[in-house]
Amino acid sequence: MTDRAFNFSPGPACLPEAVLREAQRDLWDIAGSGVGILEHSHRGGVVDGIFADAAADCRKLASIPDEYGVLFLSGGASTQFTMLPANFLPADGVADYLKTGSWSEKAIAEAESYGRVHVACSSADRDYSYLPASAETRFSERPAYVHYTSNNTVVGTQFREPPLIPGGTWLACDASSDIFSRPIDVSRFGLIYASAQKNLGPAGVTLVIVRRELLERTARELPSMLRYAVHDQQDSRYNTPPVFQVYVVGQVLRWTLDQGGLEAMAERNLEKATALYDAIDSSDFYTGTARPDARSLMNVTFRLPSEAFESEFLLEAEQAGFAGLKGHRSVGGVRASIYNAFPLAGCRALAELMREFERTRG
Repeated sequence: MTDRAFNFSPGPACLPEAVLREAQRDLWDIAGSGVGILEHSHRGGVVDGIFADAAADCRKLASIPDEYGVLFLSGGASTQFTMLPANFLPADGVADYLKTGSWSEKAIAEAESYGRVHVACSSADRDYSYLPASAETRFSERPAYVHYTSNNTVVGTQFREPPLIPGGTWLACDASSDIFSRPIDVSRFGLIYASAQKNLGPAGVTLVIVRRELLERTARELPSMLRYAVHDQQDSRYNTPPVFQVYVVGQVLRWTLDQGGLEAMAERNLEKATALYDAIDSSDFYTGTARPDARSLMNVTFRLPSEAFESEFLLEAEQAGFAGLKGHRSVGGVRASIYNAFPLAGCRALAELMREFERTRG
């Protein structure tokens, strides 16, 4: 980091500097074509290569089996809240949802337009500050699928492992804010979706990984744009796709492979989060908002003794070159989002600022 701020934004979030440099060059002229990436036809050879390479690197990074489709769609995770039940929840069926934050609330509300939703567990009773244990989870008799959000950006909680689900159903995951931050066994899922603007790239594209066998049993007739099978058959290019966003995702996937893959990402992310949680836990001045056993390695959330102190801290942090630390508008406080591309040096610098602020104000 030189003239750039430490960007703790929750999304759109920081990207690897090497990727930004590549994008600068390719905006002008990609692959020696004499045409920039923003100007190429989505049916041309250059974009063919971009989509093929991005899908191949995605498969390599997460060891995605051939029986899964890798799709690059538009509309963000919010569209997936609708597409998932539209495709797979029959009108007379039930889907089980784990209610662990505001994004799962939104997913539940959309699913209720298509069939019945059974809330298998909820942590709303304590402002989503924890994740319900398996013993607190009650599934319905025959759910069409089970859905959960792996990381909750607003409140800073994260599942350590996917939930165990009943036999005869399959697991869907909103992994928008922790996709590829650690190893993942894709075979445990029927469908995974992740909007790109946190760990994968810029806003405007969503990665969907779906078991192709599911595409043969959709629940109802739908417009073509809402059918996963159509996008899978058309190589994510049924319509004009967000080419530049997919290009950046491809560059980020390659960067992640170059960094050592998902095992290396997991080690780095743990080290970054530990630097901040140690600063919180060694202090009487800062209070973490998530229960320790549910803490996120992507979004570190905490409070100061008063809102006045928080405002002062955020102002001082901004003046010191730290951006995006203000907590979500619904909960307040401070939130440090430290996705894959965020550097360890930024976490150490923030921890030092926290200690200095406590020393002078505490």
